[in-house]
Amino acid sequence: MSQRQVLQVFEQYQKARTHFVQMVAELATRPQNIETLQNAGVMSLLRPLLLDVVPTIQQTAALALGRLANYNDDLAEAVVKGDILPQLVYSLAEQNRFYKKAAAFVLRAVGKHSPQLAQAIVDCGALDTLVICLEDFDPGVKEAAAWALGYIARHNAELSQAVVDAGAVPLLVLCIQEPEVALKRIAASALSDISKHSPELAQTVVDAGAIAHLAQMILNPDAKLKRQILSALSQIAKHSVDLAEMVVEAEIFPVVLTCLKDKDEYVKKNASTLIREIAKHTPELSQLIVNAGGVAAVIDCIGSCKGNIRLPGIMMLGYVAAHSENLAMAVIISKGVPQLSLCLSEEPEDHIKAAAAWALGQIGRHTPEHARAVAVTNTLPVLLSLYMSTESSEDLQVKSKKAIKSILQKCTYLPALEPFLYDAPPNILKHVVGQFSKVLPHDSKARRLFVTSGGLKKVQEIKAEPGSLLQEYINSINNCYPEEIVRYYSPGYSETLLQRVDSYQPLAN
Repeated sequence: MSQRQVLQVFEQYQKARTHFVQMVAELATRPQNIETLQNAGVMSLLRPLLLDVVPTIQQTAALALGRLANYNDDLAEAVVKGDILPQLVYSLAEQNRFYKKAAAFVLRAVGKHSPQLAQAIVDCGALDTLVICLEDFDPGVKEAAAWALGYIARHNAELSQAVVDAGAVPLLVLCIQEPEVALKRIAASALSDISKHSPELAQTVVDAGAIAHLAQMILNPDAKLKRQILSALSQIAKHSVDLAEMVVEAEIFPVVLTCLKDKDEYVKKNASTLIREIAKHTPELSQLIVNAGGVAAVIDCIGSCKGNIRLPGIMMLGYVAAHSENLAMAVIISKGVPQLSLCLSEEPEDHIKAAAAWALGQIGRHTPEHARAVAVTNTLPVLLSLYMSTESSEDLQVKSKKAIKSILQKCTYLPALEPFLYDAPPNILKHVVGQFSKVLPHDSKARRLFVTSGGLKKVQEIKAEPGSLLQEYINSINNCYPEEIVRYYSPGYSETLLQRVDSYQPLAN
């Protein structure tokens, strides 16, 4: 066989390998092919090609493995069991930028599925190599490495700590300052994933100077970047008063309020979440948000969207109102109650209704004035029907019941209370009758109206245990009226009168 023929054989072999990996990489993009590829044992066929002498074959083999591992955790598990990870980590440090991107993609695809698979990546020493890639001159390599590190960190605090210990945080902070928008997004996302688990991890991100750089990008025109920036700031602010204050000190107000009007729904949601995570900590932080116009802006945002996008805004109003009478009044003045009432009525999801019920309870529980502001929107009957509905989730029933009780215990607006005399179950009825017993002794007009509307008659029909709190309330109400009026409206009184008619002997002429 001549030298030319030998070279032709090698050339054909190389072409066959190239064709094979390219076809597998292409087939792996379509879900319907995955099971067939898996059953054909494609993993073991791709593994030796990671060490091929031809760089393009190595890169394409890594890309194919990444696509397969990305599909489900069984295939990701096969990458781990096939001892492919050490090979990838070794090559990640040695090879060109194309291979590095492909290898980092495989690590990300394996690590995303579960903490156990992410731990396997940590155990094979990948973190140090990925962190080195964050310093690569090629932005694509940095992006691929940041993505893999974020996917490892998102699972739990231990894995996140491992990423921190490998020295990733200062380099991720440098990455958010790079000009490439895609790199900024992934780096911000990774910082968010690290910060979310504990105050200590969030503090590590803060100590690397992340807040100032993140805050400067709140008004970046790229919606996907804004989502990640707002998410990262939220994950930092949520842990403690100190961390929330640091975020506020980066002068995010009032600029963050413009994000509540963004065209992108998730920018709106993440902005609401950030404001919620700050508001929940202290009355002072809530007051700062009120002063910046944050409450009115969040109420407008809730009105402009639907479903889960509304949820953080609804909760934010509840947190603000919970802190004090004045802050709850700020929510009322900004017309928050009608908007929350609307959410309670029109949202199909129980968890959103439950959040609205909780927020309304936080607003109405302070004083009679607060309770009236909620009651006049006709919210109480809606809360009652949600509490009594067998179709409501347990959480919605509990939150509706709590909201009803906390509003009723302050409500002196009797027109809103009266329907409850007819519809409320005994555990709620007790609070309704209690409120009438507080108001009627001091209001003659209300006493008269209570008789003409049928309220007094209804109270006489309530069966209360002798000596119970409910019986005491009924007695207090009855003591507001002449005895003959109370008797007249008592059940059976008409029969008593008829008996007297029957037994009455007319006077003889």
